[in-house]
Amino acid sequence: MLFLNPKAARRPYEDSLRQILNIGQGRESRRWLSGWPLLLPGPTPQRALPGIAGQLGIGQLWLKDESLRSPLGSFKALGAPIALVRLILRHWHGHGWQAPELLAGRHAAALKDFTVISATDGNHGRALAAAARSVGCRCVIVLHAQVSAEREDPIAALGAEIVRIAGNYDESVHEAARLAAVNGWQVVSDTSYEGYEEVPRDVMQGYAIIADEALEALEPAVEPALAATPATATPDDACPFTHVILQGGVGGFAAGVVSHFLERFGAARPSFIVVEPEQADCLLQSARAGHAARATGSVDSVMAGLACGETSPLAWRFLHDSVDVFMTVSDEAAVQAMRALAEGSAGDMPVVSGESGAAGLAALQALARDPALARQAGLDAGSRVLIVNTEGATAPGVYLALTGRTAQAVQAAQAAWQRDAAP
Repeated sequence: MLFLNPKAARRPYEDSLRQILNIGQGRESRRWLSGWPLLLPGPTPQRALPGIAGQLGIGQLWLKDESLRSPLGSFKALGAPIALVRLILRHWHGHGWQAPELLAGRHAAALKDFTVISATDGNHGRALAAAARSVGCRCVIVLHAQVSAEREDPIAALGAEIVRIAGNYDESVHEAARLAAVNGWQVVSDTSYEGYEEVPRDVMQGYAIIADEALEALEPAVEPALAATPATATPDDACPFTHVILQGGVGGFAAGVVSHFLERFGAARPSFIVVEPEQADCLLQSARAGHAARATGSVDSVMAGLACGETSPLAWRFLHDSVDVFMTVSDEAAVQAMRALAEGSAGDMPVVSGESGAAGLAALQALARDPALARQAGLDAGSRVLIVNTEGATAPGVYLALTGRTAQAVQAAQAAWQRDAAP
């Protein structure tokens, strides 16, 4: 399903939004995280996929590969750690602590009784557990009924205490908030709700690093990655992408990435397309209603990281008039996209992409199959499209079952492809 957003507009970045998310804070977050051992020391790869681009009838296609961001396997490694660090610095304001010191565990003795909690479908909880272990604080993770043991075990292995509930993701969010209130713990969630926006803001700011890197990869001479002063758009400073396709969920990932493009390019921003599972369409429903709303379906999806039923109100402030197209894809479409990336479709490099990670390609394939939809989305032979592979095989058994390949086999094929492509 495709919904053209009647409120989509092109205008300078609003000061009210800049006060929440901005390039300066994003680059500070990037500097702070650069020394964390659980992150890739540099930007994640940005793969050109000319074969798939030709099949789909577009000019260029790039895939930002977050599967290699961290041993944790997803882009979530950018959100939870920086949010935890900023939370601790606020709580211990005046102590003179520095972010790199915290991530190195130098204040673990002072933090041993500090407890953080969050709900998760898997990846956010894993990232928070890893960050908590690094800084030396206690971590509790609430898992709902659809989270598999395969996703639970790596979280527990990082030292987090697991709480199981019988409901869905949205109910696990409410349970985490309840437990925090009862026990005096701190919620580190990637979704906002009434009275709770500061931490989700910091999570989203971490996600904006992806946009910074994506632009830097194509404009290395124009915008140094860690410049202290944010660049602003000029008439001669066009965005290298005409379209950016982003996964939905509660909206935090999309909002973080969109915020960077809005500040950087203003009215010259690219077109944004947000994709969700058919049964977890809270952002599409929000666009229809004109306010943050709930999904209409069962929410349960093979795209576990996107199986969210309630829109984050804070994220919606960034998306409601900046996203041009909201759309949904089926679970089968996501699986087909996973397989296309795994096999190196049309001669492109093979890529390990998890169920949620492949949603952007699934959306692009759905649009390309229907010329009328492609026209509505503004896609044509001149389009330059960015998609983000938000996760790798974070559930290896699921990945094997859906693609017929192990992640290791795809990685070996990728290495062989790179050897063959080398001059």
